[in-house]
Amino acid sequence: MGEAYNPYKTAQAQFMKVADLLGLDQSSKDLLGNTQREYHFSIPVRMDDGTVKVFRGFRVQHSDARGPCKGGIRFHPHETIDTVRALAMWMTWKTAVVDIPLGGGKGGVICDPHNLSMREQEGICRGWIRQIANDIGPLRDVPAPDVMTNNQHMLWMMDEYESIHGGRYPGVITGKPVGVGGSLGRTEATGYGLIYTVREAMKELGMDPKNTTASFQGFGNVSQYAISLLTELGSRIVAASYWDQADRKAYTFRKESGLNMEELWPITDKFGSINKDKARDLGYEILDENAWLEQDVDILLPCALENQINADKVKMMSKKVKIIGEGANGPTNLDGDKAIQDRGIYMIPDFLANAGGVTCSYFEQVQCNMNYYWEKDEVLQKLDTKMTSAFHAVHELAKKRKLYMRDAAYVISIERVAHASKLRGWL
Repeated sequence: MGEAYNPYKTAQAQFMKVADLLGLDQSSKDLLGNTQREYHFSIPVRMDDGTVKVFRGFRVQHSDARGPCKGGIRFHPHETIDTVRALAMWMTWKTAVVDIPLGGGKGGVICDPHNLSMREQEGICRGWIRQIANDIGPLRDVPAPDVMTNNQHMLWMMDEYESIHGGRYPGVITGKPVGVGGSLGRTEATGYGLIYTVREAMKELGMDPKNTTASFQGFGNVSQYAISLLTELGSRIVAASYWDQADRKAYTFRKESGLNMEELWPITDKFGSINKDKARDLGYEILDENAWLEQDVDILLPCALENQINADKVKMMSKKVKIIGEGANGPTNLDGDKAIQDRGIYMIPDFLANAGGVTCSYFEQVQCNMNYYWEKDEVLQKLDTKMTSAFHAVHELAKKRKLYMRDAAYVISIERVAHASKLRGWL
């Protein structure tokens, strides 16, 4: 592949392709093709052994034309500012495509929570907030959990923000535990949102869920709830890949009769690694990491990290594959995307497919700001309505203008953000 993959260059190339399609002027390209604001900072933390370690942290605000920025905070040992920039830009399009009044942001810390005690992780969370406390807030920029962060991290961050500002601001951050400002349904939201779009795609393609098979990449929160709901709809999920923390490599576990979440949850750790021996005892085969991609299935659902599918990987896919639903952010690179398009596979692009998380985060923010919380069924019903409506808007535009689904989703999002920027007098 030559030079190292740069997700920000991919995000910018995707934007420029659609900006040209829309005939946007140069000022619009300059504004929306770059980030609005960036924060880079050092976070000193006293470790359990008494030494001080300095971690690098980031927050990128891509656009707040449509409302306060919104986006997760990732803890990852290989985090880079370009990854955060790309994800912030994708968040802008994601909030726009589901038509919620928010912009796009993203944060990160270069660290590996696997090797940190809870006290050390708390130090990073509180240190991150201390560096940015005046530049985020319920009406400015609302972070959330992301890769290797969870509701406990968010609660520490909220607590630190409230200590600094001297008040109660539950709307400053989402993904918090229920009972301390969290929303019911948030845990399931991204996985369920993905399947709501897959369900609608199956209807459009005349597929009966009961006669379909699927395979997943990744076995974190998104996959687990997506597998659970897709199974409920009647589909058979034959394989999923996962990252094995002990071996430091990925595997695929497979069962021809279908994955069963009720038996898998008890043997899965909080990072989405399964116990191989116990899985074998339950009748699962353990295969190599790419086996998820090679299954003879109708639906492929990449729900791991970015840059997982290139043109060579597309060649490994079964001729039977009809739908790809991107549960992860940016799982397909530009070459892979072209190969998928050339094969005529129906693509549900990431910033539409996985927008259930940010949509439910928005619901949490709304509930926090009005200090009134909805029942879980109400949250999931509102989520289904939003995701279904967003899917059909993109599908109809793709059909009407003969566009690839990713391009149609971009057209809707970019038009909405450019329009808001123009109305504000920025352009």
